[in-house]
Amino acid sequence: MKRLLSLSLFLCTLTIGSFAQKTVGLDNWFNHETNAKTGKIFHYTWDDKEMSGFSQLGDLFKSRDAELKTIGKPNSQSMKGIDVYIIVDPDTTKENPMPNYVDAGDIKFLKEWVEKGGVLLFLTNDGPNCEFTHFNQLARTFGFYFHPITLNPVINREWDMAAETNLPNHPLFEGVNKIYMKEVAPIILSKNAMPVLKDGDHVLIAETQFGKGYVLAVGDPWLYNEYIDHWLLPESFENLKAANNLVDLLLKKAGK
Repeated sequence: MKRLLSLSLFLCTLTIGSFAQKTVGLDNWFNHETNAKTGKIFHYTWDDKEMSGFSQLGDLFKSRDAELKTIGKPNSQSMKGIDVYIIVDPDTTKENPMPNYVDAGDIKFLKEWVEKGGVLLFLTNDGPNCEFTHFNQLARTFGFYFHPITLNPVINREWDMAAETNLPNHPLFEGVNKIYMKEVAPIILSKNAMPVLKDGDHVLIAETQFGKGYVLAVGDPWLYNEYIDHWLLPESFENLKAANNLVDLLLKKAGK
């Protein structure tokens, strides 16, 4: 109850209507896991209200009058009217025995979609928990390569093992002093991609302007229900503030 009240109160403080209505698409093609108990699609979806879902991030978008959609294979039909497109944690064969890998057609379409002004968010995962071989072929188009290793491992609930406090002067971290990022894949940059958040020599978050569009890359699913608010996290972590900043950043980029 405390968590729900916290999120509700935070939403009530937002200025609604700051953005013209945008449509945010969440991939359910490259990430397409089925719950073994219920037989339903789950894990990083708008409808999943458990710890594994993105329902709370979706609520933040809706508080800005954005429309949410779930996207199958990205193409001119499925992506019609989409302003922001989010790809999270492409499936391994452990998660999905018949995964939908990124192919050459996907790369061509998304490259052109971003060049025309699309806003793309990559949220991957650490080495053992994400399909990188095919997905990195797409990421490299924009100057990113996700290194399939694990940074910020956490033992039990030693939360500060995954704390990031050296936050840059960037819209994503305005008013934010401390975030939680557990088990992150670092990003190797090329082309015009630039780091947003670094931990030592490792890049955890990066961005690039690409044609008329924008791409933000994060080596972690990061803001799913388990870690967006204080369902589990101690009060010192400000992932919810960062989530609000993320939503504002993506919608602002889409507004251009």
